[in-house]
Amino acid sequence: MLGGLRRRWDAYKYRFVPWLALNLRRKRRTLRYVPESSQDKIISDEDVFETLLKIFKALFINDFSRQAHILALLPEIKCKYLELLTVEQKRSKVNSCNHQSQHVFSPEEVLFNTLGFSITRDRSTLVSAGTGVFVTRGFVPKGTVVSMYPGTVYRKHEPIFFQSLGNPFIFRCIDGVLIDGNDKGLSRSVYRSCSRRDQLGPFQMSDESWLTAALQNPLAVGQYVNNCSHATQGV
Repeated sequence: MLGGLRRRWDAYKYRFVPWLALNLRRKRRTLRYVPESSQDKIISDEDVFETLLKIFKALFINDFSRQAHILALLPEIKCKYLELLTVEQKRSKVNSCNHQSQHVFSPEEVLFNTLGFSITRDRSTLVSAGTGVFVTRGFVPKGTVVSMYPGTVYRKHEPIFFQSLGNPFIFRCIDGVLIDGNDKGLSRSVYRSCSRRDQLGPFQMSDESWLTAALQNPLAVGQYVNNCSHATQGV
């Protein structure tokens, strides 16, 4: 029993913020050394931005019927979406010619049609790994943005002690910023509270759908991607 508890603690302690704070100085060998933050990138910022803009535009067009009333409140922003509006109008004309109603794709289908692959959360094939992320359709080329890590962002001076207890979803960035990607318990309540605090009237500043099973952003599954070990490669 004690051996089992010891193994669980050894696997969890690197996500326990107080333990990290006490041991970073004494055990620097446990940290991955990167000379400069700019060298810690597998994909360039430009490629990430281009990919995200591409998929978000596609999701916007697919969900256009729900976005139109929002754009009506922002005429100055609406002008910037002329290209999207034109595409939507052309598609509507095609549908009307074919006497068909507009077909709304699921977010996973939009992802597949736009980037050539789709992903989903499911039980991991690794032993005792819980939930993982799988490519269900298509092919993912090397160097492709596959997912995002959603969650509440904590800067160095912000408290996260209680949220970190028993929480395997605390992600520490190279600059010391922490992201809590847990979609349950206290972490869930904190994220929803911040999201609704920042909401401006009908304009939601952040996505809450990743807290549910019905994701509006199909890339928001990064917190479930299992880390690789020396023996087994992860996604």
